[in-house]
Amino acid sequence: MFNILVTDDEQIVIDSLSFIISKNFAEDAKVFTALSGTEAIEIVMKENIDIIFMDINMPGLTGLETVNVITKLKPNIVFVILSAFDRFQYAQEAINLGAYKYITKPVNRNVVIETIRGAMKLVEEKQGKLSADRELHKKLDLVSPMVENDFIYACIFNNDKTLDLSSYLEYFNLSENPWVFCCFEFPNINSENQYKTYLKIHELLNTEHRCLVSSFMLNRIAVFFPIFSQAPDYQEIKEQIKKFYTMLSYNITAGIRAGVSTIQSDKTMLQASYSEALSALNKTSQNGGLLFAGVQTQESTRRHNNASEFKKQLLSKLSCGDTNGVKTFLELYTSEVITSELPLDKIKNSFFEIIVTANNLTREINKDFVSESFDNSFSILSAEDDINLIKEFTQKFLIECTTAITSVKKTEIHPVIKKVCDYIDENLAQDISLEQAADFAGVSSFYLSKLFKEEKGETYINFISDKRLEKSRQLLEETELSIKEITAKVGYNDQNYFSRIFKNKYGLSPKEYRKVN
Repeated sequence: MFNILVTDDEQIVIDSLSFIISKNFAEDAKVFTALSGTEAIEIVMKENIDIIFMDINMPGLTGLETVNVITKLKPNIVFVILSAFDRFQYAQEAINLGAYKYITKPVNRNVVIETIRGAMKLVEEKQGKLSADRELHKKLDLVSPMVENDFIYACIFNNDKTLDLSSYLEYFNLSENPWVFCCFEFPNINSENQYKTYLKIHELLNTEHRCLVSSFMLNRIAVFFPIFSQAPDYQEIKEQIKKFYTMLSYNITAGIRAGVSTIQSDKTMLQASYSEALSALNKTSQNGGLLFAGVQTQESTRRHNNASEFKKQLLSKLSCGDTNGVKTFLELYTSEVITSELPLDKIKNSFFEIIVTANNLTREINKDFVSESFDNSFSILSAEDDINLIKEFTQKFLIECTTAITSVKKTEIHPVIKKVCDYIDENLAQDISLEQAADFAGVSSFYLSKLFKEEKGETYINFISDKRLEKSRQLLEETELSIKEITAKVGYNDQNYFSRIFKNKYGLSPKEYRKVN
């Protein structure tokens, strides 16, 4: 069944074409109609249209404009252009847009029938090609991993120095690219989980960068890492592979050992390149690590320095109660530790040290802080070998610490505000201007005004007014002082003004308030 869309701004043309199609292709075609280009696009978006008859002159979007839009959306639709004019310019434009036929109106029945038959045949050819392409891609999806594996095995086990491996690289369109070889060794790999793990590794690596990945050789895989930049920078390559290593450690397992070769472009060095990567792997700790051929010492020093800096920043963010900052620097610290040469027990100790330091820091700020997580941290870290889970436990405890620190900081009074509030309490009977208070605190009036708003949630003037009214309420309840005397004691010169603002706040005049209380 073919879906045919007839688009014309004249209903008589639509009716005529719909009749011809229904009469001659009743069992093979379903007809849709549209009176404008916009309506045609809407139908194409909803229905699986195969063939479109398109009027070239329509209000709004012209036929050619509509064809241009639809072709971008659904490139396999077959177009037949309709026009009242037999103009070469229109026909040429239509053909350039990929139209199958250009028919002039009024339409000839036999021409329409013949055109539809030809269009249907073209649709079938296109669909057959698409099916063939899909089938080819499926086959390539199955074949390519096998070719990848054959290529890497040939690199590793090739004893025939004259064997040319260029054809493999041409197959993957990598003939002109320099490369590095990577060798990864995974703990806890057996015959039952090898293939599933290989598929996951292949997917993870190729999501980030086009790589050729071997199948498992016992518990190891080799990765051919092509370089696509014009001027290869080994530092950039190392950062990319570090990211790979971290990603595999998080998603596959901790404790991966890995070695990476130097950059090569000479195809006769493929086997030597793999051997270089394997040699680097063999120099890593048995508990895991990543080494780059020829730069192990510098890398180790750099990672150590980075880890120390990230730890320092992490604790700084913790003391400020900055949860997001703590998470960020813990993530960076973990990434450096994962790619370090440290054995697993030392990595655990480094996380435990962070936990102890964080606990002490939190208790200095919040004396009441007690954590069950901290009490159990040593036993939990001792029993856990998955670095990702160790990181998650550490992060959970650090967030607990930042919450405890934040709760205290919220109740703390800024020293400048405390100083000014004490000054106000002692001088309520005086006229205390913002400038006087700022001068007393040793800050600018602008800074004090801004700080008051941030810390107290109200302006300096409103704060003093509330303080004075609260003090006057207390004096009305607890003393026999007259309203006039109370007015003066709280810093007001005008008794009537004082009575008015007191009533605005408490709903009663000072006299009425005293009677009630």
